[in-house]
Amino acid sequence: MSAPMSVFDIAGRAMSAQIVRLNTVASNMANAGTVSGSEATAYRALKPVFQQVSDAPGVSTVKVSSVVQSNTQPTKRHDPDNPLADKDGNVWDAGVDSAAELVDMIETQRQYQNNVQVMQTAKQLTLDTLRIEK
Repeated sequence: MSAPMSVFDIAGRAMSAQIVRLNTVASNMANAGTVSGSEATAYRALKPVFQQVSDAPGVSTVKVSSVVQSNTQPTKRHDPDNPLADKDGNVWDAGVDSAAELVDMIETQRQYQNNVQVMQTAKQLTLDTLRIEK
């Protein structure tokens, strides 16, 4: 049987999940301006799916169970001069909402920073406890 999760395990796993989330945001932003010759091959935003991981009552963290494509559909645009245009002169812009991605990036950064603060506080409390014993 493994040891119960500590506050450092809980915050560390949450930070790892936020790194995956930030990586998907970076991929989405990098592909936001791409175009494709068909709707089927157009880029669609990626989103991580978080899953709760419980160790005991009151002890829970999160992990990324998978990364899926979002429901944001590519946008058809008439651009007959584009070399990727189909026979009707249409191209499909990536299915990425840049504004939503920026909001997601800020939220991810704040969640990550919250977990850093949890770890710093736990470390300080542990050090303070050790000093009491002296």
